[in-house]
Amino acid sequence: MNLPNYFLADLPPEAVLMPTMVSEACRALKRNRARYLLERPTPQLVRVIARVAANWRDAEFPFRKLALELGPETTGFSRATLAAGLDTFFARITEENLNLLLEQDLGDARRLDEFAAAPGERLEKRAALVHGPSLIAHIAAGNLPCPALMSLIHGVLVHSAQFLKCARGTALLPRLFAHSLYDAEPKLGACIEIAEWTGGTLPLEEALFAEAECVTATGTDETLASTRLRVPPHTRFLGHGHRVSFGYLTRDSLGHAQARLLAQQAARDVAAWDQQGCLSPHLFYVEKEGAVSAERFAEMLAKELDSLEQLSPRGPLDVAAAASIATRRAFYEVRAAHSPETRQWCSEGSTAWTVVYEADARFQISCLNRFVFVKEISDLDEVLRAAETVRGQVSTVGLAATTAEAKGITRHLAHWGVSRICPIGQMQDPPLTWRHDGRPTLGELLTWTDWEQSL
Repeated sequence: MNLPNYFLADLPPEAVLMPTMVSEACRALKRNRARYLLERPTPQLVRVIARVAANWRDAEFPFRKLALELGPETTGFSRATLAAGLDTFFARITEENLNLLLEQDLGDARRLDEFAAAPGERLEKRAALVHGPSLIAHIAAGNLPCPALMSLIHGVLVHSAQFLKCARGTALLPRLFAHSLYDAEPKLGACIEIAEWTGGTLPLEEALFAEAECVTATGTDETLASTRLRVPPHTRFLGHGHRVSFGYLTRDSLGHAQARLLAQQAARDVAAWDQQGCLSPHLFYVEKEGAVSAERFAEMLAKELDSLEQLSPRGPLDVAAAASIATRRAFYEVRAAHSPETRQWCSEGSTAWTVVYEADARFQISCLNRFVFVKEISDLDEVLRAAETVRGQVSTVGLAATTAEAKGITRHLAHWGVSRICPIGQMQDPPLTWRHDGRPTLGELLTWTDWEQSL
C-alpha cells in the first residue's frame, strides 16, 4: 500500500521543512475548517470517528496491516504488543462512548451545534453554545501512539483544525490514522496536518504557535516548561507532564485463588505498551499477613510475565536501555545474596522482564521495559508515606480490595491527590470518558457562550 502525499510527514526524509511551509499549512487548515468542519453536525463526526475506529480493529483493514508491518521497526514494539494495544485503544472509540464523553463534558452534546440548556439553566431561561479553537497545535511525546491519536479524535469532536507535531521518527501511527480519516472523509482529513521534526526546532515551532489558538503538549516537565514559555500569552496552553502509577493489594483481596488471577492482571498492566506510559505501574504494594505474602505474589507475577513474553514479546531495546536493566539486575542480585528481604526473578538470556521483591517500602522508579517492583507494606498509611516523594505526580492506582474496604481507600487516595483509581488489570485501559490528570477531557479545549434570554 502506497500512501499519497497528503501530509508534511509524507514528504521524503531528505525534505527540509521551512517556517513558511508550517505557516501556510496552518492557514490552509483554518480555511478548510471554516468550509468543511465548523458547521458539520456533531453526530455525523461521531459516526465517522466510530466507523474508522471499527475499521482499525479489522485484521484486513489496509492501514492496520501497514501499521503492523512497519510499526515494530519504527515504534520499537513487537507486532503482538502493537496489535493488542491498537485493539484495546480502538475498542473504546464507539458511537456510544463518544456520545457519553460529549454528554459528560458538555452536559448536552447539542451545545456544539446550537444553544442548548440543561434543566437548571432552563429554569433561568439560559442556554449555552460551545466552540473549539480554530486551530489546535498538538506537541506529541512520541513514546506511545495512543495519546496522539486521542488528541486528534478530541480535536475532530470539537470541530477544530489540527496540526500534530511528532518527534522525529515517531509519526508513523498518527500519520496512518490521519490517512484513514482522510480515506473515510477527505474534507475532514483536509482539516488535519501531521509533521515531524526534532523537538526544540524554534523557527518551526514559533511559526506553528503563532497560528494556533490552542497548544497542547505531552512530555517531560522540562519540555512543558520550555514550550509554555514560547507560546504567545493570548494562546491557550494545555500540558500533560511526567506521571507515575502503582498498584495496591490489600491482605483481604489476596485469597489463594484470587491471587493467581490478580498476578495475571498485574502482569498485563506491566506488559501493555512495554510499560512505557504514565499508566504503567512501577511497583505493586502488597499488604502483610494475607493468605498470599508479598514475596509469593512477586513470584507469581514473575511467572505470569514469563508466560506473556511467549505470547507478546517485549520489543528490542537500544544499548543504553538494556544496560540500565542489566545494571539494576546486578545491584539487586548482590542485595538478594546478602539479605532475605530482597529477591529477584528475571528472564533467562534476555532483559525481557524483571520482578524485584523488597521489604523496603520506599517508592522505586522503574527503568521500565517490564521491570517492576513488589513491596511489602502494613496498610494504606504506610503506602502513602512511602510514596510521598511522588505525591502530585501519581496518575493511576490499580487497586485490589474488598468491596467493604474500597470505599474508604478510594476516598483517602482521592484526597491524597490520585486522579484515577481502577481495578488491577485495567490500569492501561482507561475508559474514553477518563479525565486525564483529573481535568475535563474536552472542557479545557472549549469556549462557552451563555445566552440569557428574557424572563
